[in-house]
Amino acid sequence: MKRMAWIVALIQFLSLAAPVLAKDLLDETRLATSYYGADAAWYENNIPFFESSDPTLDAVYYYRWQIARAHQRDLGVRGYISTEFLEDVSWQLFPYASLNDATGFHIYEGRWLRDRRYTNNYIDYMTSGGNERHFSEYIADAVYARFLVDGDLPYAASKLSLLKKTYADWDDHFDRSKGLYWIMPLADATEYTISSIDASGGKDGFWGGEAFRPSINSYMFANARAISRLSALSGDQTAASEFSQKAATLQRTMLEALWSPQFNHFIDRYKANNEFVKYWEPIRGRELVGYLPWAFAMVPSEARYETAWSYLLSPDGLAGPAGLRTVGPSYEYYMKQYRYDWQTELRECQWNGPVWPFQTTQALMALQNLLNDERQRAVTRADYLRLLRQYAKMHYQNGKLDLEEDYDPATGKPIVGLPRSHHYFHSGFDDLVITGLAGIRPREDDVLEVNPLIPADPTDPQALRSFALQSVPYHGHLIGVVFDADGKKYGLGAGLTILVDGAVAAHSDSLKRITLPLARKAPAPIEPRLNLAMNLYATGFPHGNASINADAPSLYKALDGRVWFFPEMPHGWSTAGGTGAEWYAVDFGKAVSTHSAELAFAADDVSTVAPQSVLVQIGNGSAWRDVGRVKPLANGVTKLAWTPRPTQQVRLRFTVPKGKIVRLVQVKVF
Repeated sequence: MKRMAWIVALIQFLSLAAPVLAKDLLDETRLATSYYGADAAWYENNIPFFESSDPTLDAVYYYRWQIARAHQRDLGVRGYISTEFLEDVSWQLFPYASLNDATGFHIYEGRWLRDRRYTNNYIDYMTSGGNERHFSEYIADAVYARFLVDGDLPYAASKLSLLKKTYADWDDHFDRSKGLYWIMPLADATEYTISSIDASGGKDGFWGGEAFRPSINSYMFANARAISRLSALSGDQTAASEFSQKAATLQRTMLEALWSPQFNHFIDRYKANNEFVKYWEPIRGRELVGYLPWAFAMVPSEARYETAWSYLLSPDGLAGPAGLRTVGPSYEYYMKQYRYDWQTELRECQWNGPVWPFQTTQALMALQNLLNDERQRAVTRADYLRLLRQYAKMHYQNGKLDLEEDYDPATGKPIVGLPRSHHYFHSGFDDLVITGLAGIRPREDDVLEVNPLIPADPTDPQALRSFALQSVPYHGHLIGVVFDADGKKYGLGAGLTILVDGAVAAHSDSLKRITLPLARKAPAPIEPRLNLAMNLYATGFPHGNASINADAPSLYKALDGRVWFFPEMPHGWSTAGGTGAEWYAVDFGKAVSTHSAELAFAADDVSTVAPQSVLVQIGNGSAWRDVGRVKPLANGVTKLAWTPRPTQQVRLRFTVPKGKIVRLVQVKVF
């Protein structure tokens, strides 16, 4: 009996001493399949996994990764970028469909993906012609923020000369007499603000209203600071000092000129000068944009600045019943609708009160930074979680997840609601969960800092009983953060637990900031992959041909590098009107070496289905060779490989069930 008791005790000791694996906490395969169905493999290999005691936060967290994936566009030789709208809009950068105003959000979100190609490719694109400065931007800050996560200094530093050039290009919006940057609100992606409406005498506000705004000056401060930090880390002390001075001077000038003692808020001053407004006069109200200086850690920890936050939390100020207003209701033209879509007559975008996920994200970034300063008393962790939950609810429409452009602050219902608006990607959410709720605070040194922004008091209405975040890539490791109020959910004990590469690295019985040394590891190399079946221009080679619906726009949509499976936004080529035996082919115009393909078919279980099987053939212009038959996934990506061969054409042959159609979302060939 004594021997048996000793053996039991030894087993218990070893089970406690053995490292707890992060993947044992959350079943990533189950979660990916539950949220993404047949497309689960991509997410399982890429995203950090999360769950909490709030199912709405969980659902929106996974939906936001679905948005991020849907907006990835494979440009072939230029790699992947992210788009703001799923389909084309007239003001995008042709033919790529990029818009630089959303890039900061895209990179802040994408920096947490394990496959680094997506963000690397996007940064490459934006620093080699993709950032045409159509809108204000903070690309240098985003590159630095990405470096804080992956720790790849050589890559980030390789962009410095291009980032410096972009910074200098903004001199065309710099008023040397005032030491500040100015911009028209429309070019700030925020048409119909106070400055533009008042500059029109209240008659319009789409154009005009040029002003020295907290937005562009915060962006340029953050860009200068990022260039300075990357230069210093790279050993270029001259550039580090130059850009550090630029940042400090801009910060000092902005604090002096754009802080309004009258409103206790950061506000615009006019660059415009006309019969309605005068140069350098301040605007006559508070806007949500006034919190951007905190979003980029630009504001000193002083009580006078903290007074601004009472207006954000006030129901009479920016705290609408359903979301954060962009302008307070006391403004004369609050929620006045000026602009309508000429085709649908639906309301168009305005910033005179509506809730925008765009600026809600920035306000929550600002709130994070303020809360991480333990000296402040203006806001609480409960405020952060309450606003994050309010923002999460906004992603739902009639019980279905579908984020649009802007919302009514009184009802939470979409205002614009245009066909282009579904699953809109000009905001962040998952980064707010990772860096805010779970509290991973990226740093440039070899330290892991975690400070979850959830209430410590379990009786607080905003308190979470538990959460777990795992497989977070950070400095070459995979990080996990777990909170369990009573220790029963995850078996790691009550309190906060940090895991590094699957093993418990730190534990606290209470919610508090934890820092621990973490030596960085070199990031995994990125394997090159070139999609040969990519055509941006919808003309020339490679071109598509098909047994049915062989019109150019339809054919090229299956070759445009876009993959998503949202039924309200159908994409690609379909067999509508076909007779049953169908085919789709890609012609490269010349012989190229191919070895594999990826096929994406959409299905809705009603009229649209995936084929039962697809015969894949390659051709040389005169004859076809069968290279494989696959049963394709519905709403997922099916892969097929073959022995590398010279190929001029690739053809997919399949049969469509009677009364159904097949939609080929995308074909890629490698």
